[in-house]
Amino acid sequence: MANIFEQRKEKGERILSSMRNIKHLIAVGSGKGGVGKSTVAANLAIALAQKGFRVGLADADIYGPSIPTLFNIDDNKVMGTEVEGKSYILPFEKFGIKLMSIGFFVEKDKPLIWRGPMASNTLNQLLVETLWGELDYLIIDTPPGTGDIQLTLTQDFPLSAAMFVCTPQQLAVADVRRAVNMYKNEKINIPILGLVENMAYFTPKELPNNKYYIFGKDGAQQLAQELNLELLVQIPISEDVSLTNDNGNPIALDYTSMEGKTFGELATIVSQRLK
Repeated sequence: MANIFEQRKEKGERILSSMRNIKHLIAVGSGKGGVGKSTVAANLAIALAQKGFRVGLADADIYGPSIPTLFNIDDNKVMGTEVEGKSYILPFEKFGIKLMSIGFFVEKDKPLIWRGPMASNTLNQLLVETLWGELDYLIIDTPPGTGDIQLTLTQDFPLSAAMFVCTPQQLAVADVRRAVNMYKNEKINIPILGLVENMAYFTPKELPNNKYYIFGKDGAQQLAQELNLELLVQIPISEDVSLTNDNGNPIALDYTSMEGKTFGELATIVSQRLK
């Protein structure tokens, strides 16, 4: 038994040592897939970097990594280095952000068939063995739901806060309610910055003052009030977001666009909350 405790202590010390130069770890989560969680995580990271912060983005969505595609670096080969006798993975850098994903280590067309402990150990290695350097923010794109990866993150890593992404329809709202309640559980108790409502409405470019609520209206606002959380921003449905995701130039790079301004606003809120 003592040996188990010693192993846990050693593991905890190793994690804290690897994170010591990172001021804030922020988990971006969702209740279900397909709500744009990775899009929000990537664009938040870019918007924070545009404001002069040192930012890293870790793709912890072990089963469905999106970051390599969002940044158009699917085919990049991972390199390693040695520091003080320890081996580290070198993160990729693009748009002023340090990037790491499990997607860089596996063939993109093959499914990842892992049991929970395997996925958790891989996440641990990904975060601990990447040479992040000094960062103001490490944004962690988590898988949807409330599984092993979330437990590993919340129990083993010094998270500063979390935020959750959902769409307006009730199905998505119900799922994110469960995810939020997991983080608010007294045994976990991670501070929650608030909710981000994605695909909140559609505004045609030729009718910039019109809003069409395709997936319903105010679902995230109502949930935020119910859970005593803040609705941070509402992100509209946009063809431009989809196109920029596909070509590896996330929309936040265009800070003059409506969507880019919204992500800039989100970055401002996050930086103010975590001062």
